[in-house]
Amino acid sequence: MPAAYSLDLRNKAVAAFDNGASKSHVYRLFGISRNTLDLWLKRRERTGSLAPDTEYHHGPKPKIDDLDAFREFAKKHGHLTQEEMA
Repeated sequence: MPAAYSLDLRNKAVAAFDNGASKSHVYRLFGISRNTLDLWLKRRERTGSLAPDTEYHHGPKPKIDDLDAFREFAKKHGHLTQEEMA
C-alpha cells in the first residue's frame, strides 16, 4: 500500500477548492487524482478532518484476540495435549 498523502497537502488542496478553484484546477495543480480530491472532501464532510486513517492493519486478523489471556491459559494448561484441553 502506498504511503498516504501528507496532511499539509490535503489541507492545501481542499483550501484551494474552498477558495473557489475548480476541481480540475486543484487536482492538476497538486498532482493528485480527481477521485482523491473527492474522497478528501467526503472525509472532511463525514469526520470533520482530512487526516488519513492510522488504524490500518496489514494482513489477516489474528486468530487470538486477547494475547495476554492466551499466555495465561498456556502457562496454566501448557502440559496438556490438544485433546485434553478440548
